[in-house]
Amino acid sequence: MELHDVWFVLIAVLWTGYFFLEGFDFGVGILTKLLARDRPERRVLINTIGPVWDGNEVWLLTAGGATFAAFPEWYATLFSGFYLPLLLILVCLIVRGVAFEYRAKRPEENWQRNWETAIFWTSLIPAFLWGVAFGNIVRGVKIDQNFDYVGNLWDLLNPYAVLGGLVTLTLFTFHGAVFTALKTVGDIRVRARKLALQVGLVTAVLALIFLLWTQVDSGDGQSLVALIVAVASLVAALAANQAGREGWSFALSGITIVATVAMLFLSLFPNVMPSSLNEDWSLTVTNASSSPYTLKIMTWCAAIATPIVLLYQSWTYWVFRKRIGTQHIAADAAAGASH
Repeated sequence: MELHDVWFVLIAVLWTGYFFLEGFDFGVGILTKLLARDRPERRVLINTIGPVWDGNEVWLLTAGGATFAAFPEWYATLFSGFYLPLLLILVCLIVRGVAFEYRAKRPEENWQRNWETAIFWTSLIPAFLWGVAFGNIVRGVKIDQNFDYVGNLWDLLNPYAVLGGLVTLTLFTFHGAVFTALKTVGDIRVRARKLALQVGLVTAVLALIFLLWTQVDSGDGQSLVALIVAVASLVAALAANQAGREGWSFALSGITIVATVAMLFLSLFPNVMPSSLNEDWSLTVTNASSSPYTLKIMTWCAAIATPIVLLYQSWTYWVFRKRIGTQHIAADAAAGASH
């Protein structure tokens, strides 16, 4: 296997890790409006992801940096063609981080309510736009012979990509609801399981349509296996949720995300960004990659840094593994900090 193929796989792994981890904290952010009934419950939800949300975003930074270094042509075309959607995602992530940190800095009702509203919208919008972005990457966009994107914003809002956005939005919300049931106690845990069932059924319908569409358009035998795993895992996650097995349900919803992302990258390879105008103008792992020497240096750096990051994140999740509930929120600190 050539190094550019290895780095395509590594970038797929990074995006998979990002969607697995950031997926549930996007979902929890959305649940602050859909599930929480009052400020203590919203604080409980925020506290479930308080210690880990910023660490989850490391996967996005690493995926973006790896794409820039390993496939500069892909990075250039992607970020120039998808400039407005990616800028909106970036703004949402910035505001979301500020909202987590600033929400409890002042006791006024309006101040905290506004930041909580910001957490909701800055979780929902990226959860949708990431699906739109990857839907367009897999489907192909208007790239000319110079590898420049020549379409417009409305070309990106095609039915396939919008369906992809709805899939990631509902799947992340389901993932977040299952995570909430796993991390909480009391009434909020029970309601999280009920909401997970409702959202999960909608997700199953949308995901099945999207994955079948992907398979028909650009799939092969390997992507078909990923499709079967994704659908089976989602069904099993719903069953585990109904049985009150939150740990299994969360693991299976995570496998659904992993299999879905794997299917998209399997359908994409050996392209990294297909051209809908002419197949010969598509960006591939060969014509979009850096030099072999650059990829070799990157491989050594990744081999050293990746285990450190994995160990640190694993330790963080282990330390903050206990369940929490409204009874853990002091009455005089119901509007307190999220950390």
